[in-house]
Amino acid sequence: MSADVPVWLQTLRELFAWPWWLLAIPLPWLVRRYMPPLQSHGGALRVPYRGLGALSAPGKASGPSATPWLLWIAWSLLCIAAARPLQWGEAEQPPRNARDLMLAVDLSGSMSEEDMFVGRRPVDRLTAAKAVIADFLERRAGDRIGLIVFGQRAYAMTPMTLDRESVRQQLDATVVGLVGRETAIGDAIGLAVKRLQDAPRGQRLLILLTDGVSNAGALTPDKAAELARDAGVRVHTIAFGSDAGAGGLFGFQMPGSEPAIDEAALQRIAETTGGRAFRARDVDELAGIYGEIDRLEPVAQPGPALRPRIERYPVPLGAACGVLLLALLPQWRSRREAAA
Repeated sequence: MSADVPVWLQTLRELFAWPWWLLAIPLPWLVRRYMPPLQSHGGALRVPYRGLGALSAPGKASGPSATPWLLWIAWSLLCIAAARPLQWGEAEQPPRNARDLMLAVDLSGSMSEEDMFVGRRPVDRLTAAKAVIADFLERRAGDRIGLIVFGQRAYAMTPMTLDRESVRQQLDATVVGLVGRETAIGDAIGLAVKRLQDAPRGQRLLILLTDGVSNAGALTPDKAAELARDAGVRVHTIAFGSDAGAGGLFGFQMPGSEPAIDEAALQRIAETTGGRAFRARDVDELAGIYGEIDRLEPVAQPGPALRPRIERYPVPLGAACGVLLLALLPQWRSRREAAA
């Protein structure tokens, strides 16, 4: 409650949506008190409804003496109804299903390997990953999402945001080798832990996609996993790449070929942090993995406290109609008697 606003005014605002209508209650009395009486002229139009004058000049009413007071009550009730009286329910905090999650995407040199197919068209691993992650983002309405890219170094491309479109645009703008051609998996996890430290514990999530072996950075993957575990960050790892591209023909490492994916290290990261380790050898498997992650049970996060507002204007409005009919009943009876 603001200190500049009087308590009585705050109370009126809580009880009525439009409290200024209450100022109209004394209006008939003010009209009768300060406006000069109308002068009667021969050509003046006479109103046949005599009961209307009872509201402004109760002393001159020809009907029963109770009629002016009933009209006053009816007018007051109409003004109260116009002010829209309110009743406030108990405050409630509806749950909101949402997460704070970071996406970490490998931009090392091996992500340029063209061993993936999108619509029967051969594409490199990064292009395939972008297509699947974009579809994943479309389904994460309500989540706060951040994007980290890593190669020789790890960088935060977007902060935690509800704007999924900006995350997708930043991801589309990335290219292989943007942050170096090596792979710093430990640094990517450490940066994600730092970015997620303000999120509520229990909903801190990192999804890390890589196709290689950690061979750069200040943090080892195992040490970074321990830091993530202590910070309450759950890490899901995705090893992405075909067997031929990762380990050579028929899975055997060929001299001069790209290093194999260190699936054992990714498995240890996931187990240490309470996440899961996945292996995707093509686009369909990668899409299935993100679909499975998408179906994980969200952590219920309390939304802003809400007090339901119940409109009560029908009560004084109905009462005003009833009182007005009661006030007009004597006039109606007298007209019937005069007509008879």
